[in-house]
Amino acid sequence: MEALTTKPPAEHELADETFMSAEDLGTYTAKLRAAKTMKELQAQDHAEKARADLIKTLSAPIAVTPEKVHEITRTLQHKLRLAAEQGKSELLVMRFPNVMCSDGGRAITNTEADWPETLTGRPRQAYEFWRDRLRPAGYGLKAMIVAWPDGMPGDVGFFLTWERHRA
Repeated sequence: MEALTTKPPAEHELADETFMSAEDLGTYTAKLRAAKTMKELQAQDHAEKARADLIKTLSAPIAVTPEKVHEITRTLQHKLRLAAEQGKSELLVMRFPNVMCSDGGRAITNTEADWPETLTGRPRQAYEFWRDRLRPAGYGLKAMIVAWPDGMPGDVGFFLTWERHRA
């Protein structure tokens, strides 16, 4: 039986380079971890700022003009056609943070009949648009929590629903 050698072959030996000490390797690892943590914190700060900006935007109702109604209707019709072409019978039309509900989405989570009363800002306007214009045309609206960060209610989704007719 042949003894294994621990010396690498000549072609794998380091030339003039000194080998990194265990302490140097530990320092290098710590620097990498610190850089990764800093990058994650910056990304988290950016996400929190974007979320705050979104909440600010959604809190301010939009002016409902005939032009705005036409624009919303045209965009929605296009998305509905695409969904129908894909054989779907529902479409996510709005997603928003649960803080846009006065109860943090509790009534939606519990499917309480008065959940629309908890809506504020643009989500409230979207609900009213459905109630006044789309429900009479036969569309349903399903509201549900679509994200559960750390097991807690997060974003709310509004889904327009319709029946699929079989040919």
